[in-house]
Amino acid sequence: MPFCLSRDQMWGMDMDKDIETGLNFVTPDAPAPEAFDTPKEAVDRLNALYDQATAFLQGEFMAAMRKGQPATRIRAFYPEVRITTTTFSKIDSRLSFGHVPAPGTYAATITRPDLFRNYLEQQIALLIKNHNVPVVVGPSSTPMPVHFAVARDSGLTVPQEGAASFPLRDVFDVPDLDTTNDDIVNGTFVPQAGDPLPLAPFTAQRVDYSLARLAHYTATDPDHFQNHVLFTNYQFYVSEFEAFARRMLADKSSGYTSFVSTGNAEITDPLGELPASPRMPQMPTYHLKRPNSAGITLVNIGVGPSNAKTATDHIAVLRPHAWLMVGHCAGLRNSQSLGDFVLAHAYLREDKVLDDDLPVWVPIPALAEIQIALEEAVEKETELQGYDLKRIMRTGTVATLDNRNWELRETSGPVQRLSQSRAVALDMESATIAANGFRFRVPYGTLLCVSDKPLHGELKLPGMASDFYKTQVSRHLMIGIRAMETLRDMPLERIHSRKLRSFDETAFL
Repeated sequence: MPFCLSRDQMWGMDMDKDIETGLNFVTPDAPAPEAFDTPKEAVDRLNALYDQATAFLQGEFMAAMRKGQPATRIRAFYPEVRITTTTFSKIDSRLSFGHVPAPGTYAATITRPDLFRNYLEQQIALLIKNHNVPVVVGPSSTPMPVHFAVARDSGLTVPQEGAASFPLRDVFDVPDLDTTNDDIVNGTFVPQAGDPLPLAPFTAQRVDYSLARLAHYTATDPDHFQNHVLFTNYQFYVSEFEAFARRMLADKSSGYTSFVSTGNAEITDPLGELPASPRMPQMPTYHLKRPNSAGITLVNIGVGPSNAKTATDHIAVLRPHAWLMVGHCAGLRNSQSLGDFVLAHAYLREDKVLDDDLPVWVPIPALAEIQIALEEAVEKETELQGYDLKRIMRTGTVATLDNRNWELRETSGPVQRLSQSRAVALDMESATIAANGFRFRVPYGTLLCVSDKPLHGELKLPGMASDFYKTQVSRHLMIGIRAMETLRDMPLERIHSRKLRSFDETAFL
C-alpha cells in the first residue's frame, strides 16, 4: 500500500526509556511495523524510516552543537525488514539465495536503502515469491550512531572526543562493536533466545562502517561503485583503464554512461578533463559506470595482503556480483616467459591476514563460471585457442606470501613448499582476495601476468619492466574487462555458485 509521512509524524518525537541504563531518551515518532507484499513498497517504507531517523539525528545534533548538552538522550533507530514463515517451503534446489532454510523469524537492519534499492527489491521479491508471505518493515531496536547519520550531510562533521562542550556519548549513540562485526559471515553468530535469525550477511552498523571506510580509502563515494570490481597491484593499469573508458564514452552504443576518478570527479564527455587529485588516496579507485551499477570499478590496492583484505572487507558490503584480481606475479616455472598469463585454479595461502577469520585448512575452490569467462577472454584477446593457448597461459596454484622480499631469505623451505604445492606463480594479494570472496560469498577469480622470475635469474629491473609494461598492461586489462562483460550478461543466480554457501545461509546474498 502507498506510504507517506505527515509533517507531524516526520518531526514528532516520542519519549522512551533505555532498558539497560534506565535513562530517558527522545526519538522520532516512527510508524508501527507494517506488512508489505510488494518489494517496491517495502523499500519505500525502509527509505522513509531511514530518512526520518537521519534527519532527526542531524537536526538534534546541530541543535546540541549550538545550544549545548540537551536534557535527555537523543536516539533514532535503523529500519528493519523481517519475515516469519511457519512451514518448510519447496525451493528450487539450484538457487543458492532468496529463501530461508527453516520455519522461524528472520530479520535484518538496513542502512542506505537508497543506495541498495535494486539489491533490496531483488532480495525481498525472492523472499515473498519463495515463501508466499509478506515482509514486515518497521523500526528496529538497533540505535543509529550519530556519526553515520551526520555523514549523509557533507556540511556536518562530528567533533573528536573532548572537542565538544559535552561528552558526545552521553547524549547520542556512537558505533558499537557488538553490532559492527563479521560474526554472521564468519559463521560464528549465536542469536540470543527469542531474537530473530539473521536475514542478511551484514548488520546496518557494519555496512555503515564500511561505507565510511570506502570513502576514506578510495576517495570516491560508495554510490559510484559498480557491481563488477577489478583489483590490480600497479598504477600502470589505471591509465589504460581511463583510456578504455574514454573510448567507451565516445561509443554511444557501449552502454557506459560516465567515468569517475578520485575525488569523485566525473566525466560523460570522452574529451572531458579530470582534475588532478590533490592527495592520492591509499587505494585509488575508478568507476566506469552503467545503469543499475552494471559497469566496472578498478581498485589499485597497491602491494600486500593487508591492503587486499582491507579493500575487500569493505567492498563486500556493497554485494558486488564478482571481483577479479588482474595483477603482476612472479613466475615460478622455467618454462614461463615474462608476459605470460596465469589463471589461478587453486591458492597457497601464506598471507596470514585472514587466518583468524578463515583458517588455512578451508579450501578456496575455483568457480567454473569465473574460470570459463577468464579463459574465453584470454582466447579472444590473444586469438589463441586450445593447445596453442598453453604457449602463453598456465593454469594452476598461485601462492600468496606476506613478504615481498621472500627470495632474500634462506629459500630452501619456501621453494620446497612451492614445489610441493605445484605453484606456478607467486604474489602478495591474489589468495587474500579469493579467500575473502569465498568468506563474503562474492564470486572471485584471478588472472595474473608474469613480470619477473626470481628463481631463474630474471628480476624486475627498470629496463625490463618498461618494455614489459608497454606491451602487456593494455592486453591484460582488456582480458579482465572482457571477462567482466561476459559475467555481466549472466543471470545472477548462475554466477552466485552454491559452492559459496554454507549449511544455514542468510536469505540475502
